[in-house]
Amino acid sequence: MRTGRPRARELTADDYVNVLRELIGAGLKRVYFTGGEPLTSKLAQPVLTQLPDHGPDVSYTLITNGLLVRTHQDWLATTGLDKVKVSLHYFSDDSFRAIAQTRSSIVTVLDGIEAAREMFERVELNTLIQRENEHELRDILTFALDRRMPIQFIELVDTDFNADRKSSAVGAQSIVDYLRTLTSQEEIEVSGVGQGRRIFRVDGVEIDVIHRELGRHRVGQCGTCPLRAKCIEGFWALRLDHSGGLQPCLLREDLRMDILPMLAEPERIPAAVAQHVSAFTEGVL
Repeated sequence: MRTGRPRARELTADDYVNVLRELIGAGLKRVYFTGGEPLTSKLAQPVLTQLPDHGPDVSYTLITNGLLVRTHQDWLATTGLDKVKVSLHYFSDDSFRAIAQTRSSIVTVLDGIEAAREMFERVELNTLIQRENEHELRDILTFALDRRMPIQFIELVDTDFNADRKSSAVGAQSIVDYLRTLTSQEEIEVSGVGQGRRIFRVDGVEIDVIHRELGRHRVGQCGTCPLRAKCIEGFWALRLDHSGGLQPCLLREDLRMDILPMLAEPERIPAAVAQHVSAFTEGVL
């Protein structure tokens, strides 16, 4: 049962870096640093400034709310990050406070986006569609297009983590309809990404809409999962937490793999992870 209490931190910066090095060496292609807000962590600087070297087919992405990007600009500029993705779920102080329950100003977020653009070639936005920001979606889209930043609009995923936001959920159809007035370039992707998505291109800028009506990607373990009725995302990522737990599904802590016993010999981790994921996708975990 989920208690809501955070686990004690046990992984060090060196642990994270070593695990990444081994998994990338074994074929991991995309790494996302997310949270919460990753830039509030004391491990953010030592991890992000020591990222293992990688080839052109591997990418590191920081997902942030933008509030601390300018504050940490000096060291962020020295990292090996390939991309920064800023969560822009609001476009005014009123919607910012209604959604995030904060006294901060949207000005700080927008400045954080500009700071990211000063440091990194690729900066993207993602916007969670909610009743509180529905009237601002076109303004957010215009902001992105004016700066030629890719943007993703996401329907609210109903999980234990955002149960208090359930009443804010609205569909993506209105933004889909609006995008169709701007472009005829529309594609649909329905496998391998969790929820299905619509991909639009406006003057060469990519806009994704995560659209639940397109379904989601399932694997073997999902077939008999008792939580399937609550699952929106499907299988799309492995999540490594600060306590050494690796989960192929956010809703199933009982399927969590503990890598702490292997940290002294990190070269053992890729094979163990591969075995765990194979068992999950085959439905025998």
